[in-house]
Amino acid sequence: SVSSDARIIASGITALIAAWLYTLGAGQIYYAFQPAKTWVRLMVFLSFAAIMITYGVVHGAYIAIATSAKNAAALGMAAESFTGLAITANNALRFMAYLPFAIFSLLFIPAVWLKHTHYPRWVILFSPVVLFLLRDLIVGNFEGGFKTIIGGGYLNLLLLLFFIASTIALHVNRKNLTE
Repeated sequence: SVSSDARIIASGITALIAAWLYTLGAGQIYYAFQPAKTWVRLMVFLSFAAIMITYGVVHGAYIAIATSAKNAAALGMAAESFTGLAITANNALRFMAYLPFAIFSLLFIPAVWLKHTHYPRWVILFSPVVLFLLRDLIVGNFEGGFKTIIGGGYLNLLLLLFFIASTIALHVNRKNLTE
């Protein structure tokens, strides 16, 4: 409720840009899965692209939460009195990501483990599902403002770590294939 209008607008713009970049990142996974069966490669690519689009939409939906909170504050009411519908809608959007997230995870981990991709096995440690499941363990080790930053940005940070690991793994693998 205390965020500036400019910050709320910037949040929506960065959500859109992030969704574009995340979705483009799905192409890296498509490349990494070229050795896999075609249907596995396509399902992993499409499910990951769906997750990335959902990320952008969910983060864009924070605009409704923020503006609802600001409206409540402007009327002298508690932020929670106006944000209920926006939070419920945001949670419904998040729920929609569970199916593609499950498909991605159930195909990604075995394919990488069985070496049906260009990824080495260690990339599994940086897969979104593993990092997602470790959230409480990781975030719980921080305190104060740093905990708020890490906890609040955790989903974006786990994607950053995944893409860094993916890029390194594919770069190293490319060097090994050309030598």
